[in-house]
Amino acid sequence: MLGGINNGLFLISFSGFLVVGVMAVILKWAFSGNKSVIEKDKRIGHEDEYGLLKVAHSPKNHIEGEMLRQKLIAVGIKATLSQTKAGPKLLVFEKDLKIAKATLNS
Repeated sequence: MLGGINNGLFLISFSGFLVVGVMAVILKWAFSGNKSVIEKDKRIGHEDEYGLLKVAHSPKNHIEGEMLRQKLIAVGIKATLSQTKAGPKLLVFEKDLKIAKATLNS
């Protein structure tokens, strides 16, 4: 004991502050993924560059495309209207492609 202080209790208390400090550093590192606050420009790709999404329809413009997208959403099909290099495209998942095409043709 130094000067009447319980050293074991002091070290246990001090280690709590040390653990909180280490956790703060780890969390700051883990959740600091993107340093930029400026949004990157969107890249327009080809029809086949959208992963699991397949083209269900090629509308003439975005207004027609949004109306068709709302029609698919009303039926329960998730759809995305995207601008590609070949113009606007209505994209759906491959498992919903046949249903989407049948819905849009009716």
